Amino acid sequence: MRLHRNLVFATIDALAEIFNDGKYADKVIEKTLKRDKRWGSRDRSFIAETTYDIVRWKRLYAEIAEVKEPFSREDLFRIFAVWCVLRGVKIPEWPQFEGTPVRRIKGKFDELSRTRKFRESVPDWLDELGVKELGEKIWTQELSALNTQAPVVLRANSLKTDPDKLAGILLEEGIETNKVRNYPEALELKERSNVFRTKAFQDGLFEVQDANSQRVAEFLDVQPGMRVVDTCAGAGGKTLHLAALMENKGQIIALDIYGNKLKELKRRAKRAGAHNVETRNIETTKVIKKLYNSADRVLIDAPCSGLGVLSRNPDAKWKLQPEFLEKINKTQAEILQQYSRILKKGGKMVYATCSILPSENDKQVQKFLKTDEGKEFRLLREKKILSSESGYDGFYMALLEKQT
Repeated sequence: MRLHRNLVFATIDALAEIFNDGKYADKVIEKTLKRDKRWGSRDRSFIAETTYDIVRWKRLYAEIAEVKEPFSREDLFRIFAVWCVLRGVKIPEWPQFEGTPVRRIKGKFDELSRTRKFRESVPDWLDELGVKELGEKIWTQELSALNTQAPVVLRANSLKTDPDKLAGILLEEGIETNKVRNYPEALELKERSNVFRTKAFQDGLFEVQDANSQRVAEFLDVQPGMRVVDTCAGAGGKTLHLAALMENKGQIIALDIYGNKLKELKRRAKRAGAHNVETRNIETTKVIKKLYNSADRVLIDAPCSGLGVLSRNPDAKWKLQPEFLEKINKTQAEILQQYSRILKKGGKMVYATCSILPSENDKQVQKFLKTDEGKEFRLLREKKILSSESGYDGFYMALLEKQT
């Protein structure tokens, strides 16, 4: 691989924004890729994948490079040199890379790789928490799995097509896919590609959605004609899946505290041909109270640490703080208390997170079941999905029934 100056400099600029200015990696990369219209798909994928790679391994690379945050431009070039050496990429003879100690980099890598927090590149506190909650063995396996690049998975929109037809349509557009065993609507891309530019996407034939994320809507056991409330709908990936499972019959009320996300959901619903979705912005608690005892099904896709999706959001492990976890645990408990009241007697509710920590998952559910509100509910079943076992995102989901 021959390195091009403009691509390397763009990557360094992106890293400076992510590491020093605390900006989100996906947003920075999206902006960076618009810098030069002459860049082809290979150039863009070099910038995106290299930036994500260095973000993922920040602690390990910085330790090898012997630099500390905030990183100067010189520090970032040292980190980039570490990336080159460990990836077997020839370091160019540019002034920025003069005197790169190639042998020392390899030796330091071997030495640091014996310690998990360096090898898997995580903060000390997070490594300790993972061991405490999951145990050494599972945490070690999970960290390794979450440090691999996430596959791109599509969900065929059953309102308009099925996986076999979709695979054929995408093949005509030059995109090869494989069906995913035991995931009825999923197709996995053989090679990474910008699927958002395809006609199939513009026609609403699919959504990009991780295979395990597709399990959540199925777990809610919806039927056409029901009244379903998606309480933390966001931009609506699971809402649209519910609409497809309900065959556009019945009503889905999509709630969120962020109005801009609901606007995006409306756009996506229109493209997908999902006509049974109504959005409501939670501006006051009145919005929730009006819905008490009215829904056949309730989905609580709760805000969480996002530790199950580190493979696609590697910068999350650097942004996450212990205080945030304490705060989110309280928020999850409050949401369960409040949103569970939306359910009718005899109705079913799913509490789900994209976290792998028991404190956010089964322990949260057990705590809820012991409260006055929770005593009306019984746990029907739960699913704990680890990335190391499934190859996709880590998830938790619990199906609860409100007793009559």
